[in-house]
Amino acid sequence: MTPEDKFFFLYLLTNSNTTQIGIYQITKKQMAFDMGYSIESINSLLNRFINNHKIVAYSFETREIAIKNWGKYNFNRGGKPVLDCVSSELKTVKDISLIAYVGERVEREEIKKIYDSYTTREQVVEKSEEENEEKDEMPLNQPFYDTLTTRWQEEEKEEEKEEEKEEEKQQHNTAADFFQVNFGPISSFVGECIVHWENDLGTEIVIEAMKRALKQQKKWGYAEGILKAWANSNVKTINDVLALDVEFENKRVKPKQGYSRRTEMLPSWFNEDDQQQKKPKVVDPNIEQKKKELDEMLEQMRSNEAGS
Repeated sequence: MTPEDKFFFLYLLTNSNTTQIGIYQITKKQMAFDMGYSIESINSLLNRFINNHKIVAYSFETREIAIKNWGKYNFNRGGKPVLDCVSSELKTVKDISLIAYVGERVEREEIKKIYDSYTTREQVVEKSEEENEEKDEMPLNQPFYDTLTTRWQEEEKEEEKEEEKEEEKQQHNTAADFFQVNFGPISSFVGECIVHWENDLGTEIVIEAMKRALKQQKKWGYAEGILKAWANSNVKTINDVLALDVEFENKRVKPKQGYSRRTEMLPSWFNEDDQQQKKPKVVDPNIEQKKKELDEMLEQMRSNEAGS
């Protein structure tokens, strides 16, 4: 293996989608994002591991991957908890052929029986389907070509519907996927920030923050501000977020206790003019006599000026 092959194989063994049975669902898009590779590089690596190294199988229909030697090196212990876990996870596998692929290398007998039970079940189902097909009679008034065409069209439509449903499920598998669908192309810096917040608060909370940013017609910086506020409030789950929303609403609409009227402090001189206006006017009783004397003085001054 080349160093690149070793790095890819290590990723397949340790990424967050791995299970206890060596079979798990993962898209090529997620592989490319996690490893920082292009889709073309991931296709090339998968091709080498499937056709050259022959230690991996990948279902392009169900987007499930199987690691051939998983059972040989990971089932060192048995017991009821392990058997229950294996049985539970095998039920979620969509492509049954992958179970047989991994089950060939399982060495622990009690675990191998569980894998083999799915292989036997698949053989019984296939045999029953073949018998039913043989019993089906072609209508005499319908050409053979038309019958095949109709069946092929129906099967094709069913496959398209299944693919659409699968794509919808995988569309928002990570917060980065949500960002690319709703915000646009993602830069490496923003991608690292999103991964950091996913590790800290979880994918669901990061997506919720981005949804709120979209409602406000804002960008990633707004969403990150929300995440910082939630982190400071020790948010761990989406229920904690909802509890914060309720607390905020209660504070915002809480009625005021009592009502105090605002009073302004006025300077002392503000009312002085009013007080002076309110004081009664004092009339001098000799005012007329003084006025007469002034008139006489003025008359005498005028006469003196005229004589000179």
